[in-house]
Amino acid sequence: MKKRYIVLLIFLAVLLLPYLLLSMRVSDQAAIREFKHKGLSLQTHTAVIAGHHLHYVSTGSDTLPTMIFLHGSPGSWYAFRGYLMDTSLLSHYHLIAIDRPGFGYSDFGYGVHLPVQAQIVAGFIDSIRHGRPLYLVGHSLGGTLAPLVAAERPDSVDGLVLLAGAMDTLTEPAERWRGFFTGPVTRYLMPGALRPSTEEEWWYKTEMYHYPDHLDRIHCPVYLLHAEDDHIVDIANVQYLKNAMPHAIITVKRFKSGGHYIPWNHKDSILSILLSQSKNNSAIK
Repeated sequence: MKKRYIVLLIFLAVLLLPYLLLSMRVSDQAAIREFKHKGLSLQTHTAVIAGHHLHYVSTGSDTLPTMIFLHGSPGSWYAFRGYLMDTSLLSHYHLIAIDRPGFGYSDFGYGVHLPVQAQIVAGFIDSIRHGRPLYLVGHSLGGTLAPLVAAERPDSVDGLVLLAGAMDTLTEPAERWRGFFTGPVTRYLMPGALRPSTEEEWWYKTEMYHYPDHLDRIHCPVYLLHAEDDHIVDIANVQYLKNAMPHAIITVKRFKSGGHYIPWNHKDSILSILLSQSKNNSAIK
């Protein structure tokens, strides 16, 4: 009998381990300790926007312009912790990183359509807006979300920095298998953060062609950063985004290499561009 319970416990551990390991989030307490170890203060918050819980962290003085980071899929705010720890950014910005809806501690595990995410983040911006400049930085699907948010609040967003941003679904494989895992039962076959990721990726691929028409509302400076060897989000998205935002002031930065993970493979170049936003959006050569 005892042996049977041990076997059952091992089976449950093997079953649950992927869900625990793939949550891709860190507790508030652990994050606060990590920042404190670096001599930095980190605040954690949860806002309720239109019935959705939006978890986010902030650091730096709120008397400065605000810069908000939007992570890719799957992921959490923690992907940008290195940027939130950068003292040069902290001297110029109040830094905020969001757990996008469905990820981290923002109603974890339940995918949310990107246009709905845009409305949630736009509502969040309304709640924190203090009259100073506000910038959005998005990676991958966070780079899809950022312009959707800017289109919702074109007069509230003063600049966009899109890192390997995705928008042109025709450049990507259909990945029809994702649809199978969005059912009310089959969705639970996907562990941890892969569940909301699979759902939002499927909806992105099947619905996003409706939304680029709204991007012509954007009139702020936009930086499009992409690596030529990105095999996840094709660099053709750069031209697509340029065409979709005819009234934006666009600067393009191409990297020869770096793949899809340019926020970490080209951090110094990206930091220079982020800092340029505080210098009257001066162009980076």
